[in-house]
Amino acid sequence: MATTQTKRLRGKIALITGASRGIGLAIARALADEGCHLLLTARALSSVENIAKQLARRGTRTLPVACDIRDPHAVEALARITKKDFSRVDILINNAGIAHPDLSVAKLPYDIWQEVLATNLTGTFLVTHEILPLMRRGSTIVNNLSIAATRVFPGSSAYNASKHGALGLTNTLREELRPKGIRVIALLPGATDTEIWKTLWPTAPRKKMMSPQTVAKALMAALLLPENSTVESLTIAPSPKPQTITKRKRASKSKRRIRHQARQRRRNLLAQRVSAGPLEAQRPSPEGGILCSRRKPI
Repeated sequence: MATTQTKRLRGKIALITGASRGIGLAIARALADEGCHLLLTARALSSVENIAKQLARRGTRTLPVACDIRDPHAVEALARITKKDFSRVDILINNAGIAHPDLSVAKLPYDIWQEVLATNLTGTFLVTHEILPLMRRGSTIVNNLSIAATRVFPGSSAYNASKHGALGLTNTLREELRPKGIRVIALLPGATDTEIWKTLWPTAPRKKMMSPQTVAKALMAALLLPENSTVESLTIAPSPKPQTITKRKRASKSKRRIRHQARQRRRNLLAQRVSAGPLEAQRPSPEGGILCSRRKPI
């Protein structure tokens, strides 16, 4: 945890959607450690009230707000509360998102398709649209998109479409805001151990995934860059574990070593023969080998 002297974002205002768990919660904690005042949103107020109390003990002002980002009226109300209580936003984290079960396009119900796009794509637009007037030069917008924004996963058509669309929105927004001095970061984490896997892939090997704290730590490094520089796209992925040498690999190495030693012996034998001088003749030895005699000098 940063000390009072090292809180590099002291006094900044950050708004985080989907702050009740996972990556959103990890980012909220990291920002609080750096001295940020926080607006924490989730669909249910109860899910962020306790978190707000915990973070307030770190010496930061924290306001929990219930907001369904799919609802334009709810987002407008969020903007009014933000303006009244904080007057501005320095860091906007569009983190709220949902997934859907592994279903092909042919089997995906329309209502699930609509809900995923309304949350992941339209919700990101609505919050940005309403909060942007409260942001000034030097502010930063972070859209948490996932690597699904650049890849395709069969059975996740609505999730893929929403994230691809959100990346397009993010890239467009960056170019529009560049002249105004507002940075826009596309956050693209790989497999991260969050509750979303219960919907996306219930049997996923979550022990092999990154922690939300790892993603938050990487993002903090980007947020703390000087205002005249930016990380436009931040991709984070789990590192593969070092592979152990199997018996088959050890046997293969042993065979290669034996072949190398045999070649080296043949080279040594040839070198000995050459150093003995020109050969006169080769005749069988009693043991079945070949005897080589030196040619007489002329």
